[in-house]
Amino acid sequence: MIGAAWRVLMFELAGLASVGLWIVRRRHGIPDGATAVTYAKEQAFPMGLMLFAMAVETVVVDLLLVSIGAPDWLRYGVLLLDAYGLLWGLATAAACATRPHVVTPTELRIRYGAYLDARVPRDRVASVRAGRTYNESGMVTVKDGRLTVAVSSQTNVTVELTGPVTVTRPLGGRAEITSVRFFADDPQQAVAALRAEVTPLP
Repeated sequence: MIGAAWRVLMFELAGLASVGLWIVRRRHGIPDGATAVTYAKEQAFPMGLMLFAMAVETVVVDLLLVSIGAPDWLRYGVLLLDAYGLLWGLATAAACATRPHVVTPTELRIRYGAYLDARVPRDRVASVRAGRTYNESGMVTVKDGRLTVAVSSQTNVTVELTGPVTVTRPLGGRAEITSVRFFADDPQQAVAALRAEVTPLP
């Protein structure tokens, strides 16, 4: 329980750091020679609408509390919670934009914002193909040995592995996977990068 709470705190801090990276237009964890595979464009519009709705709700609720003469402690408490919700949404959007998937000569790094960072050695990749799936459940799931990282309930790249790879789930649990299905803004870019010549691990 303490470990999960600690990881959630780290997610929050990483999200806040991502806002700073977003402002200065930098990205996290992309070494020289690596291919950054973005996935945030598909969710940018709905996330923007969500943040706008949350901002409007914050203003409307505050005006309503003022109009009914709510005590200051209640008004400021609600305002603080609403502001935190806005900050969380902004941090999530920033983390997804600044922490793309990454393909290097030695590994495939699958990420979802600050919540997931799974590394698959390139020499474990047996095959890769593009193909869109529209009915994924959840953003990050592991089922029957498959890690699925969806955006707007969609994935469009599937990677089959030669053998099991251990990954860490968002709350710290570990799982063995034999395939990965994820979303990329440009699936053909991801497929081409993964089909490029692999440098053997030392």
